[in-house]
Amino acid sequence: MTRSKRERVALAIMAKAPKPGEVKTRLCPPLSPDDAAALYRCFLLDKVAQVRSVCGASPVIAFTPDTEREMFEQLAPGVQLLAQRGADLGSRLLNGLDELLHEGYVAALAIDSDTPTLPTDYLRQALELVVKPDVDLVLGPSDDGGYYLIGMRTAWPVLFEAMPWSTAKVLPETVRRAHAHGLKVRCLPAWFDVDNVHDLDRLMTSFSRGAAEGSSHTRRFLEAHAR
Repeated sequence: MTRSKRERVALAIMAKAPKPGEVKTRLCPPLSPDDAAALYRCFLLDKVAQVRSVCGASPVIAFTPDTEREMFEQLAPGVQLLAQRGADLGSRLLNGLDELLHEGYVAALAIDSDTPTLPTDYLRQALELVVKPDVDLVLGPSDDGGYYLIGMRTAWPVLFEAMPWSTAKVLPETVRRAHAHGLKVRCLPAWFDVDNVHDLDRLMTSFSRGAAEGSSHTRRFLEAHAR
């Protein structure tokens, strides 16, 4: 274990290879599979830039499939890569967080790659909270009932096993289980991820109003696509 890891928090982006027909399929239509994959690649580039900017965090990409390591090395040079392991989202999250904690990081956070306009301050808040001795679990609620971030200093399998993934029950069930096991939970402000056409319209509206920070790759792509 190095001194740097003992003092740092791993901030891991859960990422898929941006391949047509395999990412953002609920945006097709109005987007074509090629455009949906290109948009998702912009999400990844913006998220990597955001994570790099967070002082005290060690950027990580937890990627899938494991055959695409070279592609992610090119997309995010210098960022630690971690192949996702597991049959479902719960096992992939648990295994990734557990592996990072065993590497020696003081804490580990997993974030999604579908929130290109998430305020960076929310990530800073998460880093501050997850290392507090009176906090066991940090959650970033999504508007759809899930979460865009989860962080901890100890991996808790009960929070990931047999969870009703992709439903509005994920966040309340996670909180219920945490409280049932005596864990102290802190929640960040809620935000929205971009999964469907309604979310895409909301994203474009936020850009048109100048309300979204950063997200330069995503913004340029959508502006060009609109033209």
